[in-house]
Amino acid sequence: MNDTTLPKLVDATLTLEDRVAVLTLNRDDVRNILTGTNLTDDIVDAASWVNACPEVSALIITGAGSAFSAGGNIKDMRDRQGTFGGDVETVQRQYREGIQRIPLAIDTIEVPVIAAINGPSIGAGFDLALMCDIRLAASNAKMGETFVNLGIVPGDGGAWYLQRLIGYQRAAELTFSGRVIDAAEAKELGIVMEVLEADQLMPRAMELARTFAQKPPQALRYAKHLMKTAYDDTLEKFLDACGYYQGLCHNTEDHHEAVTAFIEKRKPVFKGK
Repeated sequence: MNDTTLPKLVDATLTLEDRVAVLTLNRDDVRNILTGTNLTDDIVDAASWVNACPEVSALIITGAGSAFSAGGNIKDMRDRQGTFGGDVETVQRQYREGIQRIPLAIDTIEVPVIAAINGPSIGAGFDLALMCDIRLAASNAKMGETFVNLGIVPGDGGAWYLQRLIGYQRAAELTFSGRVIDAAEAKELGIVMEVLEADQLMPRAMELARTFAQKPPQALRYAKHLMKTAYDDTLEKFLDACGYYQGLCHNTEDHHEAVTAFIEKRKPVFKGK
């Protein structure tokens, strides 16, 4: 596979148009669950491809059918098989080698990632949306950190993401209660940025993604990197990183084109160089 060749996915589809990639979870028959399907491998492969493909400037993740993702396979949990079977050390290893690969992969994606939440986003499916940079939701979407209802915990990093997004107290209430919220409350809490009618969800996601994709590709990826590292760096280390990436940007053809176009009052033409 070269940088621009779409990877062959099993349970998801991947498209690329106008520098916007769309990853669609395509197992509506099981409400796009992430365990017991090939979706974990598909998401990881798509993330790797995005980083390797210079023609991608934004990624949208959505679900086919009625659900964004219903999370884990409840029948496998009941039968203690697949990811959920074995002693403590075995289950830990299976999580590490399975669904925990998703947050690690998404965390490395170098371009903006938009979750277009088209329907229920429950448990691990909710956490998948939390891993993205921006979340848009259809008005009929439901979502919840529902693990405690099944006697388990967010095993894929949801507790890490949720409190960083909405603060510890509100994240604690959602996690400890396991309640399901609607799209309107999700927006009020700051989990989703916008709520749209179902037929407007993907057009709005594409509009937003194309806005990002019109920017200089290298600067966009550097900006994403800085946004991600700001959580963990001290201010001094972060400013050092800012200076380094700014130096890279100032030495690109796209930067020169951007300032020249601004002065000449014309639309810039970026080459990713």
